[in-house]
Amino acid sequence: MTGASSKSASSVAVRVAGETVLLLPEKALYWPHESMLVIADIHFGKAAAFRALGVPVPRGTTTENLLGLDALVDAHGARHVVFLGDFLHARAAHASATQQAMLAWRERRRDLQLTLVRGNHDRHAGDPAEALGIDLVDEPHALGPFAFCHHPDLDMAGGNPGYALAGHIHPVYVLATRFDALRLPCFVVGEDRMILPSFGAFTGGHAIRPEPGDSIYVTSGDTVHCVR
Repeated sequence: MTGASSKSASSVAVRVAGETVLLLPEKALYWPHESMLVIADIHFGKAAAFRALGVPVPRGTTTENLLGLDALVDAHGARHVVFLGDFLHARAAHASATQQAMLAWRERRRDLQLTLVRGNHDRHAGDPAEALGIDLVDEPHALGPFAFCHHPDLDMAGGNPGYALAGHIHPVYVLATRFDALRLPCFVVGEDRMILPSFGAFTGGHAIRPEPGDSIYVTSGDTVHCVR
């Protein structure tokens, strides 16, 4: 596994499993060879789920997520988007306003292939609407040298199907000085798996402790930096 700055000063190219992938500051991964955008933990409908429970949280997170997807698809010319689980947060994500926004987006992006690797929230929320035209698969989903997963610690009982690309953890890394600390979303790049940061708005993060051999790439939203 090697890393180097990409042609774009804002992203970083890393070499894993014999392939070059780009770690994007927008908290996503791009695989140029397959024109594929990889997204972890978008959690559509999370804010709606909180509001359904009486928690006053901001509206507009679905629109923010969809605009973020649009920007990345257009910037990189992606033809395929793979969601690494937790596409929907809860059953409240099937609410009319959330569904209508997603369907309107899909109508504009009919030429885009979408694949969802089901995660733990998807099992509780139920599958996305059939009209969204998403291919639904279970983890690990093997494609080329990669195993697309939701859980980074998945037990590969049937053998190793490839280098794992996973989410679930919502990893953040704490950069600390004597006087202050900063929590930044991060990519955790190991020898046999990579954990992507949570893409979704309003999803939070979990401070991680790197394992031996892990490299940590933090994103400020504008640039990606290797800090370990």
